[in-house]
Amino acid sequence: MSLTDLLIKRLKAPEKGQKTYYDDALPGFGVRVSQGGSKSFVVLYGRDRRRRTLGKYPDLKLAEARKLAKQAQVDVMFEEEHPSLPPMTFDEARRKFLDDCEARNRPKTVVEYRRLLHRHFTFKGDLSSITRRDVARAVEKINARPSEQHHAFVAIRTMMNWCVKRAVLEHSPVPAMSFKTTARDRILSDEEIVIVWQRADEIGYPYGRIIQLLLLTGQRRGEIVGLRRSWVSDDEIAYPREFVKNGRPHRVPLTERVRSLLDGLPEKSDLFFPSRLDASKPFNGFSKCKRTFDKEINVEPFTLHDLRRTFSSSLARLGTPIHITERLLNHTSGTISGVAAVYNRHSYLPEMREALISYEQFLEDLTQ
Repeated sequence: MSLTDLLIKRLKAPEKGQKTYYDDALPGFGVRVSQGGSKSFVVLYGRDRRRRTLGKYPDLKLAEARKLAKQAQVDVMFEEEHPSLPPMTFDEARRKFLDDCEARNRPKTVVEYRRLLHRHFTFKGDLSSITRRDVARAVEKINARPSEQHHAFVAIRTMMNWCVKRAVLEHSPVPAMSFKTTARDRILSDEEIVIVWQRADEIGYPYGRIIQLLLLTGQRRGEIVGLRRSWVSDDEIAYPREFVKNGRPHRVPLTERVRSLLDGLPEKSDLFFPSRLDASKPFNGFSKCKRTFDKEINVEPFTLHDLRRTFSSSLARLGTPIHITERLLNHTSGTISGVAAVYNRHSYLPEMREALISYEQFLEDLTQ
C-alpha cells in the first residue's frame, strides 16, 4: 500500500503477534503494528534484508521516517560496495607509503622519509589505534634538535595524510604542532676557510673532495654527491630537472679548478662519488666522515650547508650582483621571480662564469 498518515492511523492491530505493512513508494520501508496496537516504522536493508526499527508512530512522523529509511539503505549500499579494508599495522602502512614515494618522489626525499619514519616512530599494532597523544609524544622527544624535530613531524604528517587519502584511516592522528626554528647565519671566516680546505686536501677522496667542491661551487651536498659524469661537458655541469630540488634544470659553468678536481677522481661508475657498498647509489656516509673531519681542526662547529652560505657571502664581498649569485645557487624565489622570471629567459652563463672565476681566484689566494 501507499502509506499516508491517515492510513497509518486506521491500521488495525492483529489478533496476535505483529503485522507489517510495506510502502509501495519506498520498497523495504513500512509500518509494523503489534497485537497491543503500537505502531513502529521499520526498514529492510542490505543483501540479506536485515530489519531496523526507526522509531514509534506518532512520535516519529511519516516524512521523517521515510528520510531515515532512505539514508539507512544508502549507507548500507555504500558499505557493501566499498567494504572496509582489514586492519593495517603501522609497519605495513609505512612500507606501503614508502613504496609509493619511490614511484613519485626524488630518491633522496624517499631516503629522508625512510630515515625519519624508522628512527623516530616505532608504533606497534594497528594503525587505527595510534592516538594524537602518541604522535605528539614521539615528536616531543626530538625537541633537543629543532630542525630534526620539524622534519620528523612533516614526515609523519605526510604519511598519515597519505593513509587518509587511500581510505586506510578515517582521520589523521597527527595533531597541529608548531616549532620555533632559528635561521642559521653561520659563515666561515677566511682563516676557517683555509683550515677546512687544507683538512679536506689532507683527507682526500671521497669526503675531502666533496668538501672542496662544496666550497668551490656553492651547490647543495646532494647535488655534489649525486653528480654524474654524463652531466659534465667541457664547459659546464648540466643538472637535469628530475634531480634538482626545485624541479628546474640547473647549469653551472665549469671552472679550471673544479675541472681539475673532477678529473682527479677515481672512475668507479657514472657517479663521481658512489656509495662504497653500491656503486649505483651516491655516497651517504656524511655523519661518520664529518665527525672524523672535525676532530683534527680548530674551527667552530659548522654544517655542510654553512659552506653554501659562505660561498654566497664571499661572492657578495667580491661585488657579484645578487641575481647572479641566485642563479649559481639555483634559487627560484630571489630577485628574478614571478612575472620577471617568466619573461627574463637569459641564462646568465657568461656572468656566472665570470663570478666563479673571480671567486676561485679569491680561494686560491687564501689557500696557497
